[in-house]
Amino acid sequence: MKHILLLGLFSCILLGQSDLYPVEEFYGGGIGYSLTSIKLTSIPAASDLSKMGLDTTDFKSTFTIHGGEGFTHIAGRWRIGGYAGIGVDRISGVPDVMLYLNRDGIDGYQANPLGGISADSAVVYDGDYAPSTKAKITFTLGAATVEYVMPLFRDLEIAAGALIGLGRINISVEQYNGTARWDKSFSDVTYGQPDSSGTMYYEVTSIDSAQSLGLMPNRIPSRFTNVSGAFLNVQPYVAIKWQLLDRVGLRVSMGYNKGTIPAGGWLLNDREPISDSPKYSAQGVAIRAMLYFGL
Repeated sequence: MKHILLLGLFSCILLGQSDLYPVEEFYGGGIGYSLTSIKLTSIPAASDLSKMGLDTTDFKSTFTIHGGEGFTHIAGRWRIGGYAGIGVDRISGVPDVMLYLNRDGIDGYQANPLGGISADSAVVYDGDYAPSTKAKITFTLGAATVEYVMPLFRDLEIAAGALIGLGRINISVEQYNGTARWDKSFSDVTYGQPDSSGTMYYEVTSIDSAQSLGLMPNRIPSRFTNVSGAFLNVQPYVAIKWQLLDRVGLRVSMGYNKGTIPAGGWLLNDREPISDSPKYSAQGVAIRAMLYFGL
């Protein structure tokens, strides 16, 4: 009962700070930080990334975009604004590696049709130079907003509008060898076999070559690729704006984001068209929250 009375008293104090009746004229604007969450219906190139040993379910189902937003009244109850934001999500993995000899010249690994162990059978690689793969998805969005305002009270209003602009998705994949593994990070602290006196013993295939070439790690090759696609983005929404203080307010909107990269619209390394690239729709429910400074 005590908490209910305190809540009622607090609500009365807040309501008493301003007139409840909506304003007749609109003016001013605001600018601030905006946080957008889009629950994408699908991840681009998910099947291809899975073939590289990556678990695409590790990508967040709700993509988070950080950015800035501003708005201003232009005439009557119409308001325009601008928005820009960027979001990044990463996944990584270390796939299991099998070693095999290609004796028949056929591309790719061919299992031994006779079964059993043979010179062509694959064996598990358990060394320290297994490849690791990292994938990063970057979602960039820049757009203009236009909306119609419907006041409820002086400090509370709802609006219906749309966000229209350009979006861009980048998918970058990097693979390199010589990856540290968790289960070996504590057992293989040192390379070689130390004795009680502190002397380190290294196993080599040829002492003469080791003396002349020195103790060098294996060459660590790496590969990097980047694909990207741009699209026209449209996001109709409904927003609620609450003026918390004289110059500080909170604005929350909910809508549906829709943008499509057409088939053949992806680029390799930002310059070379990929003619057989698939169509992708960057769509899903979007929730945007903005803490602004202004009226």
